[in-house]
Amino acid sequence: MTDREGARWVRGRTALAAFVVVTALAAGGVWVGQTSEPASAVDAAPKTSAVQEVKDDGEPSDGLPGVRDCGRGKPQIKPHVITLTCDDAEMVATAIKWKLYGPREALGHGVVQVEKSDSGVGAEAGFPATFRLLDPKRVGGAVAFTGLEVTYEGSTPLGDTTEMYTLA
Repeated sequence: MTDREGARWVRGRTALAAFVVVTALAAGGVWVGQTSEPASAVDAAPKTSAVQEVKDDGEPSDGLPGVRDCGRGKPQIKPHVITLTCDDAEMVATAIKWKLYGPREALGHGVVQVEKSDSGVGAEAGFPATFRLLDPKRVGGAVAFTGLEVTYEGSTPLGDTTEMYTLA
């Protein structure tokens, strides 16, 4: 081997080693980024497709308005799940625990689950949030909350810290 061939061999080996190190660091960064969810509630909350059948805590009671999911069915008192985007069910409020549930408003907290969409908005993730039900009205013979205010506790799926939804 001449000195020139030896130098090429060393340069090629150095380039290969650098490539391996950069690839390993990049793969490690992706792995760490996927495993470090800031909200522990995300793992505990059910995914949107899994919660479609488990929606309510009970039947409406005297004096308390319920929630009609996507404007259908009987209003349910203290629902654990509320569909936010009824057209595609890609955003669903889940694991809701109610701190206050009264005749004029209800306050609770949970997680907004977002499924991946064709448009690229969201990426099957959960976002901790507080929920405020408001504007009770008589709908279809029963009293139901007609508004929902969602306030995110950190990062948000659409960039807004507070979103309003119509429930009737």
